[in-house]
Amino acid sequence: MVASAASQLEESELTRAAELFRALSSPIRLLVVLELTAGPRCVHELSEAMRPSGREVSQPLLSQHLRVLREVGLVSTTRRATEVTYQLVEDHTGRIVRDAIRHARQNLP
Repeated sequence: MVASAASQLEESELTRAAELFRALSSPIRLLVVLELTAGPRCVHELSEAMRPSGREVSQPLLSQHLRVLREVGLVSTTRRATEVTYQLVEDHTGRIVRDAIRHARQNLP
């Protein structure tokens, strides 16, 4: 008998995966992850990078979104003088986001 994919998973793994998707469920957070694939950024650098896409995101709002990403372990921080720099913990997070966007483009009505 072949074991099903579901039987191979621990409940904690499913919960962690659900937390990942919940953290990525915001367009702003998706943009943040895409920006961080290019390298570490401070809040003001992320805010500036989003302007060309037509999104004016205040630094306080952006900080709240970064906190969500940090709480689930997708983003880490480093202090750089008086600024906090954010970076992706793992590169594959950016690939997940790019794949999701590619999937959404291909499946538009």
